Amino acid sequence: MTAQREWFEKDYYKVLGVADSATDKEITRAYRKLAKEFHPDANPGSEERFKEISAAYDVLGDAEKRKEYDEVRRMGPMAGGFGGGGGFGGQGFPGGGAGGQTFNVGDLGDLFGGLFGGGGRHQRRAAPQRGDDLEAGLHLSFADAVHGITTSVNLPSDKACHTCRGTGSKPGTSLSTCGRCHGTGQVDDNQGPFSLSSICTTCAGRGQIVTDPCIDCHGTGREASTRQVKVRIPAGVEDGQRIRVKGRGAPGQRGAPPGDLFVIVHVVHDPRFARKGRHITTVATISYPEAVLGTQIKVETLDEPVTLKVAPGTQPGTMLRVKGRGVAASTGKSPKPAGDLLVKVEISVPKNLSDEQRSALEAYARTFEPRVEEVTS
Repeated sequence: MTAQREWFEKDYYKVLGVADSATDKEITRAYRKLAKEFHPDANPGSEERFKEISAAYDVLGDAEKRKEYDEVRRMGPMAGGFGGGGGFGGQGFPGGGAGGQTFNVGDLGDLFGGLFGGGGRHQRRAAPQRGDDLEAGLHLSFADAVHGITTSVNLPSDKACHTCRGTGSKPGTSLSTCGRCHGTGQVDDNQGPFSLSSICTTCAGRGQIVTDPCIDCHGTGREASTRQVKVRIPAGVEDGQRIRVKGRGAPGQRGAPPGDLFVIVHVVHDPRFARKGRHITTVATISYPEAVLGTQIKVETLDEPVTLKVAPGTQPGTMLRVKGRGVAASTGKSPKPAGDLLVKVEISVPKNLSDEQRSALEAYARTFEPRVEEVTS
């Protein structure tokens, strides 16, 4: 039996918001709805609630575990607190007291198996545990963030020690039987007439300990390493955005699935461009005569340059638009159209003029002076 101590304290049906008579489909439907609502990606700060929901579904979503869980719940107060005020004659057990039936503790050996020590046919095993979620940073150029890219990130990892081949023991030596659990991997925690079995903390449930540790891994059996994980970054990703790579986090324990990898994107500043939603912005500087007379300018984009017409009399701050040269169109259930390139026109004012330029500009300025007409009497 895979029963956990938490089974006595947690009402998993209440956690998922379903009745204890709910069908498997109803339980799965409730879990998916809650998992989507309380997933840390969609609802930051809800990690504990998400773990609680996952733990409930881990039991109720497995037919065998759910059957065992229901058996424990049916024991009532005796299962939760190991007897009310009446001991064996209290709630949850027949008889007891004067004229009552004799209760035989051994009769529950097969029912509770590894949950209670002594007389059970099965030993409690450590429950499978999903791997931890991991985070990794990824620095992208402005162009790669706009266009999207498939790349790799390096994650710190570990692997079996090359010296001891993962045993943790010095080559030529062997592991010793754990003196606390005597090789069973579990210890009994006395609870009145019963005892709960728990994983031995001395040997971590392995039943064996390292007495002569490997000099390279210091008895851990593992050594530091790195692993590469391929990541597809979608077009239009923004600075600080988290990309989830399912199943590429830390490995699970005892057959449980691995965690997820969350890639935090850092977009490197580009002095030529900036983002405004799905549009890309840039600046083009022209001279005063070009602004007055009009001109054509060549503007950089993230691809090949484009030539734009500047109309005569263009004012500072005028915005020119190049359709479809912004962030690429997205795909999926709610696709977004491609953005545009927005070019802001600025006018350069010279700080130093030649004599010829000054004379020409002064002559131009005089054309704006008001004319004074003579008045005759």
